[in-house]
Amino acid sequence: MIEKFNQKISPAGKFKNEGYHDDPYLRALITKHEKISTKIYGSSTEGSKAVASEIASIIKIKELEGGKCVLGLAVGSAPSEVYSELIRLHKEDGLSFKNVIVFNVMEYYPIAPEALQSFNRNIREKFFNHVDIPEENINYLDSTIPQERIYEFCHAYEEKIQKVGGIDMQILGIGRTGHIGLNEPGSSGNSLTRIVSLDNITRTEAASDFFGIDNAPRKAITMGVKTILNAKRVRVLAWGEGKAAILKKTIEGNITEEIPASFLQHHENCKMIVDEAAAADLIRVQTPWLIDSVVWDDRLIKKAVLWLCQKVNKPILKLTDRDYNDNGMGDILAERGSAYQTNIRIFNELQHTITGWPGGKPNADDTNRPERKTPAKKRVIIFSPHPDDDVISMGGTMLRLVDQGHEVHVAYQVSGSIAVSDDDVLRYLDFIGDYTTGLTEDDKKIRAEHDKVRKFLANKKPDQIDLPEVRRIKGLIRVGEAKAGCRYAKVKDENVHFLNLPFYESGSVEKHPMGKADVKIVADLIKEVKPHQIFAAGDLSDPHGTHRVCLDAIFQAIDVLKKEEWMKDCWVWLYRGAWHEWEIHNIEMAVPISPDELMRKRNAIFKHQSQKDGAMFLGGDNREFWQRAEDRNRGTAQLYNDLGMAEYEAVEAFVRYEFL
Repeated sequence: MIEKFNQKISPAGKFKNEGYHDDPYLRALITKHEKISTKIYGSSTEGSKAVASEIASIIKIKELEGGKCVLGLAVGSAPSEVYSELIRLHKEDGLSFKNVIVFNVMEYYPIAPEALQSFNRNIREKFFNHVDIPEENINYLDSTIPQERIYEFCHAYEEKIQKVGGIDMQILGIGRTGHIGLNEPGSSGNSLTRIVSLDNITRTEAASDFFGIDNAPRKAITMGVKTILNAKRVRVLAWGEGKAAILKKTIEGNITEEIPASFLQHHENCKMIVDEAAAADLIRVQTPWLIDSVVWDDRLIKKAVLWLCQKVNKPILKLTDRDYNDNGMGDILAERGSAYQTNIRIFNELQHTITGWPGGKPNADDTNRPERKTPAKKRVIIFSPHPDDDVISMGGTMLRLVDQGHEVHVAYQVSGSIAVSDDDVLRYLDFIGDYTTGLTEDDKKIRAEHDKVRKFLANKKPDQIDLPEVRRIKGLIRVGEAKAGCRYAKVKDENVHFLNLPFYESGSVEKHPMGKADVKIVADLIKEVKPHQIFAAGDLSDPHGTHRVCLDAIFQAIDVLKKEEWMKDCWVWLYRGAWHEWEIHNIEMAVPISPDELMRKRNAIFKHQSQKDGAMFLGGDNREFWQRAEDRNRGTAQLYNDLGMAEYEAVEAFVRYEFL
């Protein structure tokens, strides 16, 4: 279901020469800007299965030849589905790994092999423990040896690879900085296995695994760029829109040490395996009309016209025939008429996305409005993955819905407990400790529990999972903040729901797989409220991230309920989070936010005090969440203004998910 929606928001455009997949000349034309062979799949699952199938074929061929299959394996979210499919092939189809030799690509330094964040532990638990690969065939990068012996170890690692005949297939992910393995920007194309210093962006992104950047390692051991390039085949996996920008630079840009992945342009048998969201910035996807003739449907015309406006720095109604002709869009004029006619149509379409009535305007003509006018007072569920995504991502719209008299429910899908620092726990313990007198039996029980928590936190190691009592306190901190935010927005107390989906409650950054219990909890709430509107977080950048899993739970719940009569009156709107906004051509509802409303939204975000002043999981962006939200909302408003619309202070944007 997510993949189906992804196809709606990431239309690649169809070339008139649809046979280009089979015609080498046409394929060369379509992919002429790509310096690394790139295969685009409909989903990460589809791409992962293709890579797993290729690995299985190599293993079988080597087995028939009486040789060993040598694999270089990375870890992380990118290849996890590859390993899951290989395990399935082993258990169901009898694929044996007895003739497989593995070399791991990277490991933090120093780190204990059993640490939660250890790449060695990660790949054992996700892959090796489930297949019949002999332990002696697994080569780990040892991150426990003294630093003075690292050079000797790395040299021996390279010799081991050469001794077994080199790596037959190398599996990699790609970092947002363009690192492969942990070869950071500045790495030489001739680099071999070695110790490296980690880039600050890499450390910031790893901070979530280490419960804060202060605990994130500064060094790692990694295969070098040359080590990787020496592999007979290289397959790089990248999923989600978060990788789109760096993939464009890697695949279509120049070779540079600032983007180590760009060295893969030298490799004769390297393929980038990506999904449609990750491929979104490639020329053949983003602007296919610049390459060859395309089929101009309405959606592609809208995308192209809005792109043209930004390229020539003109509002829609000022585009000329020459602008179209000079930018590969002359076919639109031949098929649809003059620039004036197309401009008017796109202008009207974009203008009709704007509404100050996100719940529909009563007693108004709703023919060209994004939402229905009836019923005038709607039941609304705002699903928020974490306890602050509601106000960060659509706080202005949430305030507007309440102000306009709709029955607004807010459902927090996970506790968000791991995003609360230990210092915040201690601060609350101090308060409760000072508040309780110690005279009653209940006070004594509370103090005993607090003493246990304090002792644990005083001796807690960076890779240690919190005690249940600690997780409970952290969860309650976020519950209190979420209630405060809803109170500020005037959402009724009885309409605030904490779902605590089970998949999240692992105690660590690595979550459980989503299951039927998660879907049932979501479905039960929808069935209870019978909403006319559902708002949900549409962040699709990480196929295994919390937002993505929460969205999938909603989609599956809707799929279970969609035959119910009352569901025919339910519309589903998707908002974006703190990292990305919908591309302008995809936006179907744009809600203007006034300066006063933007300040109210900021105040609602400020109720989440544990996520202010250096929240634990800021990712690669050091701005606080309220700053990101305001910059994003103002940027969307500016874009509408540049295209010739009215000038607003800020705009929140939504895309509709049509499930019927």
